[in-house]
Amino acid sequence: MHIRIGTRSSRLALWQAEHIQTLLQEGGLTSELVLIETKGDLVLDRSLSKIGSKGVFTQELEDQLRAGTIDIAVHSAKDLPSTLPSDLHIIAFTERELANDVLVSRNKNLSLRGGESFRIGTSSTRRVAMLRHYCPHLTTVDMRGNLQTRIRKLDEGQCDALLLAYAGVHRMGYDDLIVDRLSLTEFTPAVGQGSIAIEVAIPSLDSQTSETITQIINHEPTGVCLRAERAFLARLEGGCSIPSFALAHWADENTISLTGGLVSLDGNQLLRETFTGPPEESALLGHSLAEAILTRGGDELLIQIRKQL
Repeated sequence: MHIRIGTRSSRLALWQAEHIQTLLQEGGLTSELVLIETKGDLVLDRSLSKIGSKGVFTQELEDQLRAGTIDIAVHSAKDLPSTLPSDLHIIAFTERELANDVLVSRNKNLSLRGGESFRIGTSSTRRVAMLRHYCPHLTTVDMRGNLQTRIRKLDEGQCDALLLAYAGVHRMGYDDLIVDRLSLTEFTPAVGQGSIAIEVAIPSLDSQTSETITQIINHEPTGVCLRAERAFLARLEGGCSIPSFALAHWADENTISLTGGLVSLDGNQLLRETFTGPPEESALLGHSLAEAILTRGGDELLIQIRKQL
């Protein structure tokens, strides 16, 4: 069985695809990488919210899935749209890396809570909004591009630090540049942060092959958590440009704990709730949490956010 793996061409995307390739090989399957450029890779002079919040990093891969030129698409789980068309399915999530955001800089003395004002580069509306909420003394600079491009811009002096996901920084070997690991309690990450998702088109990929890939790659404890998070995001109808956040974890062997919420673009309003429930009801847990956030004023907040983007 030979699998054609669709992937973006950035170094981090290739690391993810090669990781999946290794897992497939260990499971007895051969594979090849098919490199595909997405809109999010090509359009770097505008913020994500300005080029469209849905499918910015996934649409072109999904087109190739439907065309049958690739068998699976490898995505960062946090790049996935909140809902998928009926012919597309996520069949696996890899075990999650640490989900924290981290501060990256050449200056080892920088800290979010040090009181010193400095410039942080990020393209994430969630991170910008949270910085405005928790660290209003700091300045944000819009910073698009792959990890290596952002570090080059950091070295050029376009900002003093970057705010990034630990997973990507670690996978690319830049741990020595991490000067601060942010608290998950306050800086709760984007849905899916730290995991890799495998997407297929049905019926382009037959069910037997799909099941085999799932058995090889899927880390079910992570999958349970991400189903809760994605149900939360789907109810909010969120995308990359909406400053929402959610993180689920196993409280014990029979309980999932899900924390999620929404923050205004100016950082003045932050809504956060935590719900717990059995793992078999993970999707219901996410939906219930979203309803609670919407009831507390999240519905009006979303209207305001979408008007401003």
